[in-house]
Amino acid sequence: MQTLIGCAKKMRVAPQVGGDDVATVPHFIDNAGMIAAQMASYSADELQDILGVSKKIAAENRLRYQAWRDELTLTPAVMAYDGVVFNKLSPQTLTAADMRYACGHLFIASFLYGLLRPTDQINPYRLEGKVSLPVTSHATLFDYWKPVLTDWFIDRVKADDGVLVNLASNEFRNMFDWKRVEKELTVISPDFKVEEGGRLKNVTIYAKMCRGAMTRYIIENRIAAPELLAGFSFDGFHHVGGYDFVMSCGVR
Repeated sequence: MQTLIGCAKKMRVAPQVGGDDVATVPHFIDNAGMIAAQMASYSADELQDILGVSKKIAAENRLRYQAWRDELTLTPAVMAYDGVVFNKLSPQTLTAADMRYACGHLFIASFLYGLLRPTDQINPYRLEGKVSLPVTSHATLFDYWKPVLTDWFIDRVKADDGVLVNLASNEFRNMFDWKRVEKELTVISPDFKVEEGGRLKNVTIYAKMCRGAMTRYIIENRIAAPELLAGFSFDGFHHVGGYDFVMSCGVR
């Protein structure tokens, strides 16, 4: 069983996860290098417009792209992202055995690197899937990655048992021919909702927290069958049937 999560916008430079880790190279490093070189050619003002960010963030990422090949800032992918999902995954507290398992069962989708394994060494960056560049023939990064990733990803999941637990937000589906992914694989997409006043609603922050916590649950417990996800609980969320999890308002 394989698990998919998405990258985060905020990034950090962090040390290796434990002394036994083996640094690995992203499979699509050449594609990433091509995109990074294009981004490095832009001024801070151009990056501000392309990325839709503040002047400060644009200036920071101009420096990042210009130093993209700097080995001093290389960080294991699972440690490099600083979003809610990764904070709840808390990779720095995983054991060496957990990390070895994660490297064989966890994919991280990235607009720059395509698909990553946890120990793939990456540098900090900022990018959005809607960005289109001359180097991608002016296709958005969603459309650029789709033909590159789809077959490769399907083959890798099939090489395991053909089961994918999708814990990435919906936008990352656009990096793949998702209809083919769902047709050729058994795709499980857990849903996390909050019950309030007898109604169920999606709350983004809680969904992100649950995605990270469930990823950790899968890794720590070596979950190999989707039905075993029913044992997951987190901060008031509990299994209510199928792959649905609900937290009643006020129950934490």
